[in-house]
Amino acid sequence: MLKMHEMTDADPEPGGGSAGAAPAGGAAAKPEVPRSIDRALSVIDTFRHDRTRQTLSEISRHAGLPIATTHRIVDRLTAWGALERERDGRYHVGLRLWEVSTLAPRSMALSRVARPFMHDLYEITHYSVHLAIREGLEVVFVERFHSPKQVLHRGRVGGRLPMYMSATGKVLLAYAPPAEREETIRALADADDALPSLDEVHHELAQVHAQGFATSGPELNPEYRAVAAPIIAPGGAVIASLSLVVRYEDTAERDAVHLVRVAAGGISRALAGRR
Repeated sequence: MLKMHEMTDADPEPGGGSAGAAPAGGAAAKPEVPRSIDRALSVIDTFRHDRTRQTLSEISRHAGLPIATTHRIVDRLTAWGALERERDGRYHVGLRLWEVSTLAPRSMALSRVARPFMHDLYEITHYSVHLAIREGLEVVFVERFHSPKQVLHRGRVGGRLPMYMSATGKVLLAYAPPAEREETIRALADADDALPSLDEVHHELAQVHAQGFATSGPELNPEYRAVAAPIIAPGGAVIASLSLVVRYEDTAERDAVHLVRVAAGGISRALAGRR
């Protein structure tokens, strides 16, 4: 196992005291997370959809850590299998970390149920098919069938997109509980100046909810648009979204909407059957 306590450095704790020490008043202090763990997580977090391969100096810069500290952490993560080193000296996410991540219950059971329906949708259309769930202000793609005919730079498994930018995100936002939806919209507006006015956002989400599907705009991809529909869990909550990526010039969008909604409905019924 990875021994996180070995990934320490000589930096003192803030204030000169030791971590976990009781305050002057004698009250028991809340145990602090070791700084080495926070730093190891910050190193792992530097690997994103646009940074799948990084040099040590790039990891150091993106993590905001000294190069010597980064070197020690990366060495330990590589020894455990969380990272792997390539011949040119760059690092990428290791197989062992991927194996652990596939056990995440929010995606594992859902992907298992959805995969046959996604495969059928892909075989019918030969377009890329994506399954996404919500994580904070973003959507995370947990499964996909990729068409070699389409050049897509987004939508890989584990990839993320801002909630309001994607068709899958619009679906998840439109079907979220009202209070949660309003809180998310406000947070998105604070985080992104390019977001349309709140009136426009509310109008579009109401339309998505009424029609039962959403589409992405050209700002995400000028060549392709995604058509997405909700996946409903037992109890009625929308827990995921299924999308099909079609060309803008494709005039059969109505057929794409129908096929996506049928597949998403099949996944929802299958989830109900496994209740």
